Amino acid sequence: MFVRILQYELYAGRLEKLKQEAKELFASTKGSYDRLKLIDSLQRLGVAYHFEQEIEEAVNLLTKDDNAIKDLNETAFHFRILREHGHSISTEVFDKFKNVDGRFDESLEADITGLLNLFEASFLGSVEEEDVLEEAKSFSTKHLNDYLLGKLETNILTEKLQQSLHIPLYWRMQRNEAQNFINLYPTDVPKNLVVLLELAKLDYNLVQSIHQKELKELARWWRELGFHETLTFSRDRLMENYLWAMGIVFEPQFTKCRIELTKFVCILTAIDDMYDIYGSLEELELFTDAVKRWDTGAMEKLPYYMKICYLAMLNFGNDLAYDILKNHGLNFLSYIKNEWANLCGSYLVEARWFSRGHKPTLKEYLGNAWTSVGGPAAIVHAYLLQAEECNLTEHSLINCLKDGYEIIYWSSLIARLSNDLGTSMAEIKRGDVAKSVQCCMNEEGISAEEARERIQGLLNYSWKKLNENRIAKSNCLPNTMVNMCLNMARTAQCIYQHGDGIGSAEGVTKDRLVSLIVEPIPIEQ
Repeated sequence: MFVRILQYELYAGRLEKLKQEAKELFASTKGSYDRLKLIDSLQRLGVAYHFEQEIEEAVNLLTKDDNAIKDLNETAFHFRILREHGHSISTEVFDKFKNVDGRFDESLEADITGLLNLFEASFLGSVEEEDVLEEAKSFSTKHLNDYLLGKLETNILTEKLQQSLHIPLYWRMQRNEAQNFINLYPTDVPKNLVVLLELAKLDYNLVQSIHQKELKELARWWRELGFHETLTFSRDRLMENYLWAMGIVFEPQFTKCRIELTKFVCILTAIDDMYDIYGSLEELELFTDAVKRWDTGAMEKLPYYMKICYLAMLNFGNDLAYDILKNHGLNFLSYIKNEWANLCGSYLVEARWFSRGHKPTLKEYLGNAWTSVGGPAAIVHAYLLQAEECNLTEHSLINCLKDGYEIIYWSSLIARLSNDLGTSMAEIKRGDVAKSVQCCMNEEGISAEEARERIQGLLNYSWKKLNENRIAKSNCLPNTMVNMCLNMARTAQCIYQHGDGIGSAEGVTKDRLVSLIVEPIPIEQ
């Protein structure tokens, strides 16, 4: 049930006034550390999208401040912010905090804030810097845990430490972190920064009101689609599917992208369930062939339930292609068809494996599963839905898919591995093919616990590869594409962090959705 939706127009004047006051902070903020705090606060409060130009200019100033940085806290903070914005800052900045043995100096254990920033910075590494940042991660984790063991009471600092040790800042879903940081925002900040908290609360509630309106529209569409009544085997998860879209792109101006992306995920989910638990292999072969043909005539041989899925997919894809053609003069139907064909083809591979009792190797499984998770198709659809924002042309799309292949791959692999760690046992019990954990167990003859550790290690490696490619491709890929890939990986971490966030009707995702979409943040009058 939705609460009363705020009227965005009624608060537009106040929002603009607060934004102007916040912009003035950039001019008055001179020191390197104060700039870092301002940028970080805007990002974590969820309002950085209002200040993209100002933040870019401030980050460019930070690139010239290397020599002025002295202590661990500012060095790690500086490293993290620059890496977050795609700058290739060297890990040599941490060398001055090591002893003669080349290890981090134990005297740093008293600098808890510095250790927290070192911990957060360690997740911005790529494979090439693995050793020094892995050492930083181990060193900071040990001392932060030791610090927490000696603390009986909970305060803002201990809560921040516990949250970061549970899931690092860089891996967090943006809307989750905005809500979280608003609640943790220090009460002792300088008076000129208090404006940021008021801005963040108002903006959060106004953006939330837009998300509520979108879900209302989607609820009507979902009822009219009729999947709940006709496809009883499929998961009825409209709100959870909307969480994917909101996680990938939350900003208020992207309503159309979120709505259409949610529709995409809803149809994808039904088709995924059809391949996993309901359709016979013969029927699934027919369906996959029909998807490749992309023609209403191809569905004549399909059973009724498949016709429902097929026509919904066809109508969605054709409507999207028509909309892009009408508004931008671009014919991208072939790209949409190709993504659905690849997706259903990957589903069929898994259905064949299960039908024949085949146990794939981990490499064989992941070679298919990074597609079957839906990541590549979701990113391509989301990118097409932002055609105007991206100044999209067919040439730029071809280049983007070529140059962005690795970023899409590693982001999708993170989604796949997060999914498997959260849902693999549940899906196997309902009749699905073995997932990465089971592939690892079967192939290496190890326990489930050991296999989960291996997959978690592969997940960590995938984040490093995503970071590495993000920096390498920073000059040839639009920020829109890169951010969507990062946000998809973060959303997967969020959804599957405590288990099956999509497959179950209850659980942590329901609570998160109620909190993120229904409950506004109180604002003092």
